[in-house]
Amino acid sequence: MRIPRWVFLLAAGLAAFTAVGALAYPLDGYEETGIRRVEGARLAHLGEAEGGFQPPGAQLPTEAVDLRLLAYPGLELPAPDPELSGELKALLGEHADEYGIALLDLTDPAQPVYAEHRDDYRQNVGSVGKLLVALGYFQALADAWPDDTARRKSILRDTVITADDFSQHDHHTIRIFDVETRELTRRPMQVGDQGLAWEYLDWMLSVSSNSAAAMVQRDAMMLRQFGQAYPLSEEAIRAFWAETSGSARTRLYQETFWEPVTRNGMDLSQIRQGSFFTRNGKKFVNGGGNSYATARSLMEYVLAMEKGQLVDEWSSRQIKRLLYMTERRIRYASAPELREAAVYFKSGSLYSCKDEPGFDCGAYRGNVRNYMNSVAIVEQQVAEVQLHYIVIVISNVLRENSARAHQALGGSIHRMIRSIHGVPAEP
Repeated sequence: MRIPRWVFLLAAGLAAFTAVGALAYPLDGYEETGIRRVEGARLAHLGEAEGGFQPPGAQLPTEAVDLRLLAYPGLELPAPDPELSGELKALLGEHADEYGIALLDLTDPAQPVYAEHRDDYRQNVGSVGKLLVALGYFQALADAWPDDTARRKSILRDTVITADDFSQHDHHTIRIFDVETRELTRRPMQVGDQGLAWEYLDWMLSVSSNSAAAMVQRDAMMLRQFGQAYPLSEEAIRAFWAETSGSARTRLYQETFWEPVTRNGMDLSQIRQGSFFTRNGKKFVNGGGNSYATARSLMEYVLAMEKGQLVDEWSSRQIKRLLYMTERRIRYASAPELREAAVYFKSGSLYSCKDEPGFDCGAYRGNVRNYMNSVAIVEQQVAEVQLHYIVIVISNVLRENSARAHQALGGSIHRMIRSIHGVPAEP
């Protein structure tokens, strides 16, 4: 099998990392991005600040965290492979019909293999919808400066966003790291908290802060409205929202977050973020619709990103790097089998409960609804084989601990992919 050139570049990047010790994207990205969480995680990995160590798969240097399908711009999802689809369904066991799943094996990108089971099953995907918030923001950024990526980068690096009422309320904690004192604070976002635009995007994706997502949504809408006049002063921001009618807010929301879906080749009837991620955000702006996605539509999103076609190559690269796991791995990404692999990941859950005799209902094991959704790109160099695949999992298995179920599934799929390509199982 022909080994793509980027495999050797990746191997060189890993060697460079080993030589310098603890630098890993985004752990080596603080100087470029200004994301303080990144510096805190880097220092924690060195044992010089609070926090844990990163697994081997989270230790790629920046240059190794890149788009893998730039040389295959015309690659489309092939027809499902019956044999692999059957194996994939078998992994789901007795609950197979409560899953929607899609798997694209890109280990040989010249001959991709697609497998699916109910890939058209549609449900609310929770925080996975933050991928569409990122799309809306980067699309608005590219529309404002289509030929100037340096200016786009400066907007991300230099724009300070101050949390306002849009950010409230959220139980997710953000990581606020003081670079000078090396103190780490974990708490929900408060009105008045400040961070760079890049930090808000990181808070939204790395720790899945709903508050950060709402602030990114607010600013994406203003980017869409004001273009090169963005960023605005705090006074101008307040005046804009005060002077904009409810119907105009809804229209601007849909222009910001729905229109980019169709512009980027996806079907709005299959994937959509219909509202803000906070209660106050929903109060201020009526998005005008429900939120949902299918495994296939999310696969199309990730595939476009890997080809550099999600907005454009620069935007695709930034979004992928923001998805690189250097926070604590959870759910699907926490499978022990993935420890050595680079994982690009977003998950989302929604569950609800009712009284049921003999059943202890709780987080990720709802008995009314129990949505768990995972999007993962997995890359691992094993000898001369560069494993590369994308997995989308959507499930609603009542009363089951769905976080553990996705973790177990992540391990099973990785073992299956290794076996397909003749890579021995881990000892």
